[in-house]
Amino acid sequence: MDAVQRHRSMYKGTTPPWKETYRKRCVERLKNSRSRLLEKFRQMGEDSGGSKHSLLVQEVMEEEWSALQSSNQSLPSLWNGNGIRDVYTAQQEYDELSAFEEIQQELIAQELLILEEYNSSMWYEEQYINSVLEGMETSGQIICPVCHANNLTVSSHFTSCPCGLYVNTIGRNLTAEVLQNLLEQRVTEHMEDCLHKPSFSMAFNTDGSPNLMISCKVCDYLSVVL
Repeated sequence: MDAVQRHRSMYKGTTPPWKETYRKRCVERLKNSRSRLLEKFRQMGEDSGGSKHSLLVQEVMEEEWSALQSSNQSLPSLWNGNGIRDVYTAQQEYDELSAFEEIQQELIAQELLILEEYNSSMWYEEQYINSVLEGMETSGQIICPVCHANNLTVSSHFTSCPCGLYVNTIGRNLTAEVLQNLLEQRVTEHMEDCLHKPSFSMAFNTDGSPNLMISCKVCDYLSVVL
């Protein structure tokens, strides 16, 4: 009896002992591969919107099974380069099949959630940038990123808002166009690694001078805008 047959006979009719460890590792790897997933999503462009095929799940499952198998020689090398469907065919009368299918469906759901959050964040970024452009087109000013209610006053000496935002800009050659570009750059920079909505606020340096900051509580992103 070869190793695969022994493995099958040992665990037939039971929950595979590797299932929970493998599931946790797959979920964690998928979360940590978010940048990879989003890059695949972006590369697909408009075609990705209607696609019902997972973009990264199979790769994650293959990678984690190989890692698990390398540390546990009793597990067979299920992937032979031909994909997960061959694994299912080889294991179709055993409980490994249902375990793999269950884990795969959970990962697909996680992947869809990540993409939905990304689309939502992209909508927020688009809306914010559009509001900035609209404000500049109609009044030559920028909507305050802190209160989202008033237009900023941008001059060579300071940038301010009735909500309390005030930044000294003497010597910075700041214009509304320059500030607009800075805001867009920071929002885009945050979006590259995090899908959640950032916030803007005032903060003070050690010398007491104020800065306009962008931050995110979810990913701990923090950067100076102005």
